[in-house]
Amino acid sequence: MSLPNRNTQVQLRRQREGFPDVADFQIADAPVPEPVEGEFLVRTIYLSLDPYIRKAIRGDHPGHAALNPGDVIYGRTVCRVVKSRSHDVKQGDYLVAETGWQNYAALAPKKIVQRIDPALGPLSTSIGVLGMPGLTAWGSVAHVARPVMGDTYVVSAAAGPVGGTVGQLAKLAGARVIGIAGGKEKCDVALRTYGFEACIDYKKDGWEQALQAACPNGIDIYHDNVGAPLLMTLVKHFNLYAKVVMCGRPGDYHSGEFGGLSLGPFIGKRAQLRGLVVYDYEKDLPQYLRVASSLVREGKLRFKEDHADGLEIAPAHFLKLMRGENVGKAIVVLGPEKG
Repeated sequence: MSLPNRNTQVQLRRQREGFPDVADFQIADAPVPEPVEGEFLVRTIYLSLDPYIRKAIRGDHPGHAALNPGDVIYGRTVCRVVKSRSHDVKQGDYLVAETGWQNYAALAPKKIVQRIDPALGPLSTSIGVLGMPGLTAWGSVAHVARPVMGDTYVVSAAAGPVGGTVGQLAKLAGARVIGIAGGKEKCDVALRTYGFEACIDYKKDGWEQALQAACPNGIDIYHDNVGAPLLMTLVKHFNLYAKVVMCGRPGDYHSGEFGGLSLGPFIGKRAQLRGLVVYDYEKDLPQYLRVASSLVREGKLRFKEDHADGLEIAPAHFLKLMRGENVGKAIVVLGPEKG
């Protein structure tokens, strides 16, 4: 396969406060990099769009340095090695790596997040149900919350890649799972694709009463994917000693603060609030992949992806994710899987 002369990239155009805008990004061309000794060149196939990128753009993500104008936007991708000068990586290998929003990248082996076995599932699942979102869900269910038979387990952002996987894993552990999502389409995904017992559309009038009806015995575990305002609404429905998994807060990413949280109601419920950061469970990835890939093949762990085509559409698809309009894992398709 002959390589093109130019490498299309999405760069940061400006850094500012508040909700991001398409004008914050710019499309640029750069030379296709040449790997030096010990490096390898990859071609991007699938680009993962994730809410944490907003924090990286703001410059307050603990795992990434601040982005400056002209920098390539951070991002994980499914990619294929097209040239290698590393003894650890072969041409043709499939990887998940931190390549950023671009078609090609020259990387050192330390940038490999995951070596992909294509036999485990579709390649795109390595940035979804068989990747970081799935491992996040595993951390919630297997480590932080640990539901038991009969628990009522409520999950917000229930149609998303983390929420959908959390709910399915909790169901397999014996919990009764109730989703919360925005709109009929997302609730249908939680019900029909993921098999939740109920899904509450928080955009409909009377949704809190519907939640109470769906949880007649109260809430034992709440996996929080959205942030403080919804958490404060739900605490009144918690049982004593309820567990809260504090995982995502995209509604607060634009301000940088976890706003509106009052601890008094949680103390009254004797609730346990624990933060979840997926990097704590990276050592569990091989075990998770063995379990989850088998469940995927058996149809017991299902997934939904929201694809867009072409790197130029990445900023708009990212803003769709930030507005909560995606249905499933947000992915940008950059090229064919083979070749």
